[in-house]
Amino acid sequence: MPDVNFTLILPELILAIFGLAILVADLIWREKGRHALAWLSLLGFVLAFAATISIWGVNASLFANMYVVDLFSTFFKLLAAITGILIVLVSIDYLRARTPYRGEFFALFTFAILAMMMMASSASLLMIYLSIEFLSFMSYLLTGFLREDKKSNEAAIKYFLYGAITSAVMLYGLSLLYGISGSLNLNDIARAFASSVDPTTRVVALVSTALVIAGLGFKLSLVPFHQWAPDVYEGAPTPITAFLSVGSKAVGFAVLLRLIMVALPQLIAPLPNPLVKELPPLIWLLTFVSIVTMTLGNLVALRQSNVKRMLAYSSIAQAGYILIGVVALNLKDTSAFAGLNAVLIYIFAYLFTNLGAFVCVIAIENTTGIVEIPQYAGLVKRAPLVAALFVLFFLSLAGIPPTAGFIGKFFVFGAALREGHLLLATVGVINSVVSVFYYFTVVRAAFFEEAKDATPIRLAPAVTFSLVVSAAMVLLVAVYPEPLLNLAAWSMGMVK
Repeated sequence: MPDVNFTLILPELILAIFGLAILVADLIWREKGRHALAWLSLLGFVLAFAATISIWGVNASLFANMYVVDLFSTFFKLLAAITGILIVLVSIDYLRARTPYRGEFFALFTFAILAMMMMASSASLLMIYLSIEFLSFMSYLLTGFLREDKKSNEAAIKYFLYGAITSAVMLYGLSLLYGISGSLNLNDIARAFASSVDPTTRVVALVSTALVIAGLGFKLSLVPFHQWAPDVYEGAPTPITAFLSVGSKAVGFAVLLRLIMVALPQLIAPLPNPLVKELPPLIWLLTFVSIVTMTLGNLVALRQSNVKRMLAYSSIAQAGYILIGVVALNLKDTSAFAGLNAVLIYIFAYLFTNLGAFVCVIAIENTTGIVEIPQYAGLVKRAPLVAALFVLFFLSLAGIPPTAGFIGKFFVFGAALREGHLLLATVGVINSVVSVFYYFTVVRAAFFEEAKDATPIRLAPAVTFSLVVSAAMVLLVAVYPEPLLNLAAWSMGMVK
């Protein structure tokens, strides 16, 4: 085996070491070191973030071309580290009164972020499957972590059952890709399809890709693979609900994008028919899934009274919006309104927006246990900061300026229009308008209804810090988007 420059995988090594260290520390010190384990996990994420910055700009293949370090993977590793930092901060106070097994929680969560980083760098079918399964097992355990909570247990069982089925479907699709190409490497698969003149090859590639998308659709909560999301989001510990809504969704799109752009670019290229301009079958499939996902997510969210279930359906709809950028992919276009650029911008904006919304929920739940929207009545008097930031984050989720969400949707819809997907962009705009109604159900209760309990809600310092950081990023991206635009443009290096 050739020498490997381990500095290229330093973020992954740091998280693996810290995850094991947390387990050992928890085993040795138990009660004495319980409060320090969260800070140990936080230190690991900060160091992983710094290590990711240190390898920015590197392009290398490792482990027999199964693992790549490039600008694209580095972008998602930065998001993974940021997600880890914010989730740990809001978990400290949340777990204190709910479970004594906090060491196990932070160890499992550290491994979950490690799995995210591995997914972002996977460049072979084998690594894709193993890293997805790694993340899935960590997610199942974290979802059911509140052992005395029946809803948490039920959520974990449902999550596992849905995950097992979709994992088998995805594995079958990956095996078809391997069978027809004779290779696990994504670049080799692309060359095999490019050199084949057999028309059945394209058909098998499309079928296998559809099966893989079914497996990834589970992670992305795309319709019709979304059924697990509402129950799991409601039953899981709320910090893990926040993680599932942004973390696994972000790297799920990373895998989907790399698979399509590196291994299967021919499936998104126009068919060679000079007389009729036809959309490729894969684009038709993704367009249909995007429209149905946006529409169902928003319409069902209108009927929810539990804020976590409402945000679950909102997350489903957001996946549909991001998928618009995937539909608008054009490997020859590297402009600001390219589909890949739009997806990266949207995911970055969505990270802070959705995490911010869930941190607001956690801030209230920590003190009061409230998760029903009618119980948010008079929130502005009990927790004015949380109520105000709810407005900001919901404005951003709806895509209303001046917020990061507006910037994300502006580029996603712009990419769709640039590639001629007028119907898709129109449906996206209409769904964005619909979403305002259920987002502001919470705002109406918080600002315009009388509180039954006027007791002020205390915010933990770590939760306040997470709220302020998320809100600052949502506003900063809106008023000064140039750094994000540059970051997304650099991360498109994979297709240049």
